[in-house]
This record gives sequence, C-alpha cells and structure tokens, in this order.
Amino acid sequence: MSDRKLTITYNDRVVRQFMLATVVWGAVGMLVGVLIASQLNFWRLNFNLPWLTFGRLRPLHTNAVIFAFVGNMMFAGVYYSTQRLLKARLASDFLSSLHFWAWQAIIVAAAITLPLGFTRGKEYAELIWPINIAVALIWVVFAINFFWTLAKRNEPSLYVAIWFYIATIITVAMLYIVNHLSIPTSLLHSYPVFGGVQDALVQWWYGHNAVAFFLTTPILGIMYYFLPKAAERPVYSYRLSVIHFWSLVFVYIWAGPHHLLNTALPNWLQALGMTFSLMLWAPSWGGMLNGLLTLRGAWHKLRTDPVLKFYAAAVTFYGMATFEGPLLSIKSVNALAHYSDWIIGHVHAGALGWNGFMAAGMIYWLLPKLWNKPLYSTALANLHFWIGTVGILLYVAAMWTSGITQGLMLNATTEGGTVLAYPNFLDTLNAIRLMMLMRVIGGGLYLTGFLLLAYNVIRTISGAQAVDGRVDVYVDDLKSAERPLGVFGTFLNPPVVFSALGVLFACVWMFGGPALQIVGLFGTAICAILAVAHFATRGTRWAGWYERLLVSAAPFTVLTFVAVAAGGLIQIVPTVVVNKAQNMEERIAKPYTPLELAGRDIYVREGCYNCHSQMIRTMVPDVLRYGDYSRLGESLYDHPYQWGSRRTGPDLARVGGKYNAAWHFVHMADPRNTSPGSNMPNYPWLYNNHTDVAALYGKINVMRALGVPYPPLSAALVTEEVELQAKTIVEELKAAQQLTSSDREIVALIAYLQRLGKYEKVVRSAAVTP
Repeated sequence: MSDRKLTITYNDRVVRQFMLATVVWGAVGMLVGVLIASQLNFWRLNFNLPWLTFGRLRPLHTNAVIFAFVGNMMFAGVYYSTQRLLKARLASDFLSSLHFWAWQAIIVAAAITLPLGFTRGKEYAELIWPINIAVALIWVVFAINFFWTLAKRNEPSLYVAIWFYIATIITVAMLYIVNHLSIPTSLLHSYPVFGGVQDALVQWWYGHNAVAFFLTTPILGIMYYFLPKAAERPVYSYRLSVIHFWSLVFVYIWAGPHHLLNTALPNWLQALGMTFSLMLWAPSWGGMLNGLLTLRGAWHKLRTDPVLKFYAAAVTFYGMATFEGPLLSIKSVNALAHYSDWIIGHVHAGALGWNGFMAAGMIYWLLPKLWNKPLYSTALANLHFWIGTVGILLYVAAMWTSGITQGLMLNATTEGGTVLAYPNFLDTLNAIRLMMLMRVIGGGLYLTGFLLLAYNVIRTISGAQAVDGRVDVYVDDLKSAERPLGVFGTFLNPPVVFSALGVLFACVWMFGGPALQIVGLFGTAICAILAVAHFATRGTRWAGWYERLLVSAAPFTVLTFVAVAAGGLIQIVPTVVVNKAQNMEERIAKPYTPLELAGRDIYVREGCYNCHSQMIRTMVPDVLRYGDYSRLGESLYDHPYQWGSRRTGPDLARVGGKYNAAWHFVHMADPRNTSPGSNMPNYPWLYNNHTDVAALYGKINVMRALGVPYPPLSAALVTEEVELQAKTIVEELKAAQQLTSSDREIVALIAYLQRLGKYEKVVRSAAVTP
C-alpha cells in the first residue's frame, strides 16, 4: 500500500496581518517612548493636558511595546513556524481571523483608556477589567487554535520551538489570570483581590515572568526556527536545547521576588528570589550559546546579510541582558541599582536589543517569502541595523551611567554614615540630566532605524502578490511514530522522579528548621548524585523516554505546567495565607477615610506610582532620607499596592504631615514653585475636576469584601464624612491664602497625601498562665 499524498496550503494571510500590525504598533510604541523620555528632560512637553502626562503615557508605552509590538510579532512568528514544523494548516481560519482582529481591538481599547486615566495601577497590568477579560478570552482562542493544530499535525515529533510555544501559552494564561483577579466597582474601575505584600509578590511573580514567558520564551522558539533557516545551518546542540528549555521554564518562575529586595518582603522570599535569579545564568547562557554557535560556518554571511546581522546581535543582547539580570538580583548590587535608571537600561537592552532586533530579522526574512518579491533595499536594512545598534548602545550606556550616578549619590553618607551627602533629591536628578538627554537621542536613533524598516516594508509589498506556502505531506508516515506516553509513563520515570525528589528535598533544605535543613541538603545531594549516575549508565532510557514524550503533546504540556506552577504555588500560597491582619507585628495600616480613598484613586489614575515609591527600604540612606523603614502591615489594605519600581521623585511612604496642605496645593499647580528644578508636570485639572463622591459608597463596599475593616456605612454617611474632612482641609488652605472648593479633586489628593505614613501600633495580649 503506497503512502497517501496530501498537499497543504498554509494560512499565511494571518501571518501577514500580524506582521504588518507589528510594524505599525512598533512605530507607535517607540514614538510614545521617545516622547515620555523627552518629558523627563523638558516638563513642558506634558502640555498641561491630563492625557499627555508622563504618568498616563508611560503605561501606554510599556503596553504598546509589550503587547502590541512584541505580541503581534510573536503571533506572526508562532503561526508561520508552527504550520511548517507541524506540516499542518492552522486548524481554524475563523479563529485565526478572530484572534487577529480582536487583538487589534484590545490594543486600540488600551490606547484610548490608558491616557484617559483608566488604570489598575500595576506595572504591565494596568488595563481595566473589561479589557482584561477580553485579553483572557482571546488568549484562549489562540490556545485552542494552536493545540487544535497540534492535534491534527502531520509531523509526529515536536521540535524545540514548539516546546517554547507550549510553555508560553499555558504560563501566560496562568500569570495573567491570577494577577488580574479583581472586583469591579464600576464598568471602568476595580480593585485587585490582593493587597499590600500579597499584591507586591503576585505582581512581580507576574511582572518578572511576563518578561520570561511573553518576551523571552516565545522569542526563543522563534530563534530556534528562524535562525537556523536564515543561516542554513542546523541547531548547534539538540541536547543543549533540552537542558535550556526545562531548566529555564522551571527556574524562571521563582525569580520574581528579586524585584522586591531590601523591602518589607519577608527575608525567605528575598533569599529565594536572589538564589533562583543567580541560577538563571546557566540556562539563559546555554540558550544564547546554542543560538550563536548555530552560526558556525555561516559567520561570513553576516557581512552582506542584514537578517543574520539582526539575529546575531539580538542573541548577543539576550546574553547581555540575561547576565545583567542575575547580577542586579544580588542584594548589594540591587541596593545601588533599584529605583534607578540602571533598571530602565536593563529592560530596554532586552526589549530593543533582543525583542526588537529579532522582530526586525524575522520581518526582513519573511517579506520576500510572504509577498514573492525581493526585499526592496538590502542597503536600507543594513543602515537600519547600524542606526539601531548605535541607538541601543547610546541608550543603555546613558542609563547605566545615570543609574549608577544617582544610586551612588542617593546612598552617599558622611559623618560616619549618619548624615546624607546629598540631602536634596533634586541634586541627584539634576546630575543625570545629560544622561537622560542621551537616552532621548539613543531612542530617537532606534526609532529612526525602525521607520526605515517600515519604509522598506511598504516599498517591498507595493504592487507585490501575496502568496501562501504549500507543502506535500505523506500522511502514512505517522505509522512509524513512537508510541505516545500514558499517565504512568509520563510521571513514573527516572527524569521526572529524580527532578521531583530533588525539588522536594531542596524545599526542605531552604524552608525547614535546622534538623530538616540537614536532611534536605543531604537529600538534594543524593538525588543529584543518583540522577547523574543513572543517566551515565542508562542514558539511552532517558533519551527513549524523551523521544516518546515529544510525540505526546498532552503529557508534554502537563509536565510543562507542573514545572512552571510549582514555584508560584510555593511562594504565593504561604504569603496569602500568613500575611493577614491578625498576623501583623508592630504596625498595621488604618483604613483610608472615604475622602482619602478618593484621593488615592486619583493618585493611581495620574500614574504617580511611575515616579514615586511608597516603600522605605531597610537601608541607612533610605531611612535617613525618608524616615523609618516600612513594615509589612503598613500597606496591608493597599489595593493595589504602591511600592513602586522607579524613583524619578522622592519616596512618599512618610510624606504625610511633612508638609502642610498649602504646600501640596501649590506644588501640584506648578512643582517648580516649591521644588526648583523639578521635572514633574503641572496638574491644573485637579483644581477644576469634581471628586466623584457618588462612587465611594460602592468602592468602600468592595474594600469591605476584600477584608478592609470598614464599619457599615450608608451612602449618606460616606458623603457626610467626605464633606467634613474636605471642609477642614479647605479651611486650612484658606488660612494660607489658597482658595478652592471642597468638592475639588485637589482636596481629595491632599487628604490622601497627608494620610501617608500614618499607622496603628499592634498590641498583642500576653498569654495568661493559669
């Protein structure tokens, strides 16, 4: 009996759509980035308009680059490579089209709502709850389309790129859903279910791993497909790709707490985050080396081929960023770098160097194949590469210099560590203005290079005929495939058993008491020794099991989910269970009054968390500058938490009472009147807008549902409390010759700012001995 020949025409229409959307949204995201970078140097570029301030546009920039630019690029690369690796057309043309158009609608909705101030106030997770539901639903559409295609594949074994796509799909879904759990107060507003330290931990479990599983793992899958294709060389090491994948997806998920070092986060979580971050060096560099060594025998092509130039530079930037990340997670280094521009430089080295250059290389490689026409200008593509490279290097060097300079100045002390060397925060800001200007120039160069790409794309596709790829498949080839694994074969085998026991003993070693730590240490060592010995003597059994796993998509997916879920469960569940009001020591927050809650929502709406932290670290310079270090209980009722990640302005954790109401009133109208040299925008609309008192009754009820101990309050009582507190503030302002009405937003914001740093002491009753 002869094999049955099947001709498959790929759905490359959706690939073209996502690729063109990548170009459009990439230009938009980068243009907004250049604007907000300029605003940090020239405050007048905020234009005294609420929807153009840095605090509102910065989330637009980050979301545009992550979800619009890289997201569209990822979908284009995944859909193109998956069809060819599986020798199957995408399962559903309808789902593919729905995915594309709905994703663009989500991006447009974000582009409208974020500048209007509709935000959840959490980095990379600002989108309001209706949009979040849409994101989750469309991600499910993507997952169904992908796994359905996987089920009808005509290639039995899963190539390494598909492994990374599977990890991306299941992990992003888990991260996004958990971090975006909220209770709505209205159609456009909600409060996160987590608060304080719980919210901080969940946020950076999501935030760090959004970088890992949205900006890294899918792009690694794209690298494993497109780089060998462009170089016309096989992947350097299949075994290294196996180690790279499993170690990366397991280790990455644990590293989120390194964003919260030296804060009020429990020490065991800080130690865990730093340890696993340092472990990331190995798998990350394994992937980088596998990519660069794939170019063996093809390095001469880099002289003329812009695609390989972009890929080689992108993988190099990936290696640089993944070396720098673990370095920044070392507690002493983090004490210098955190809240500074060094972190901004680190992020952009990855986003512009790794993601941006991989996108450019992929686009230049795909254009001739998707439109059956040579690239319009190789010279322009080469020019794009060099302009973009200079732009990135200038940007990153400026941010390194700026971050280290400001970090050293803020941490500098004299008189034996008892006096700040630079007590005025603005002195440190003015010292880095030149570097911030260099950032604008570097970003502008990178944008210019990307606009050259856009021009090249337009000229290439003009008058061209779009074509879809085709392949002939002999479907009876599947009969020779390995027998798929069942449940027993998936989990009860040496690789999985040794890995599970090793992780179990390692957890006992890290979290147990003195005796258990010894048991855990010996158990971990014995597991490692036995695993190595077993592999050395029976390595073919390990390889045979893995080959069977690769023809078993469902067991592979389950194992991947277990690998990524373990770290989150071990970190988050104890934090959520233990860190409650009855377990707080020393200090606990007081619930905000209705007016203070309204002011806090205004603070979040204006994006103040993008420039101001509310977390005084356990470091002498922080305490000398801002006051006593922050305790866990002080932010217990903060939904969302406001610890921040960058200090363009000073920390505000204890700003309450530091200045009078009149100072804040004058400051918000024009910060230069109270703080000469400030780059903060003016907020004139706060003096005209009315506080939304009617919404407070519903908001307080949601807060009560979240565990904030508000007493039962009627709508009338809420209004009465607001008016009483507002009247007190207005009278204080009047005494200082500052006039306003009690129903203005500026009054609510002042109430909130004056509340910061206030807490109640925790009194524990002593145990009574009978």
